[in-house]
Amino acid sequence: MPQFPFEPPQPTTLPIAGSEARFPVHRVYCVGRNYAAHAIEMGHDPDREAPFFFQKNPGNLDTSGEFPYPDRTCDVHHEVEMAVMLKSGGTNIPELEALDHVYGYALALDMTRRDLQAEQKKLGRPWDISKAFEHSAPIGPVQPASTVGHLAEGRISLKVNGAVRQEGNLNQLIWKVPELISCLSEYFELVGGDVILSGTPAGVSSVVRGDVLEVEIEGLGSMVVSVF
Repeated sequence: MPQFPFEPPQPTTLPIAGSEARFPVHRVYCVGRNYAAHAIEMGHDPDREAPFFFQKNPGNLDTSGEFPYPDRTCDVHHEVEMAVMLKSGGTNIPELEALDHVYGYALALDMTRRDLQAEQKKLGRPWDISKAFEHSAPIGPVQPASTVGHLAEGRISLKVNGAVRQEGNLNQLIWKVPELISCLSEYFELVGGDVILSGTPAGVSSVVRGDVLEVEIEGLGSMVVSVF
């Protein structure tokens, strides 16, 4: 057994629906502006540009159903997303083989310190402090593709205190899941345990303490997250 000078952090794992096993997380990739309406609301051209990616940390994934409002911000936005969980990977994966590497899917949120992101954009700096902070990716149980199939269409929505804020359809993704996997594999060596957040529809907006967020994706059920 290896020896460490101090106790190493525990690896991040996620519950798998209907199983005692847990999904081990390796990396968390996120794709930006992958719904045309969201690209427009963020002030960008909705035309099909090459996808771009950023990362969250595995430890940012949070299954508690709670979101503690973070420090150093006064404008945190919700972004509902479908997470894609890989069971295998590689480099330069052909699109036609991409879904063979998918283990399953999950409901997820990409919580964003929007004011800090705007500052970083203005300065031409990375977005890490706005995207990769603690508890910034509430996530539900992993739903195996062997159970739910591969989700290419279906309603995706988010309610805040019962009122619909975000609504779209998975078939509106500019870059579909197989394309995302293939493109990512051109830049990174993907492995089992990688997670891809596939983008958010229009309607992103601020949350405050006391808000209750309800995420729903057709085929994956729903998830409730409380802001405190």
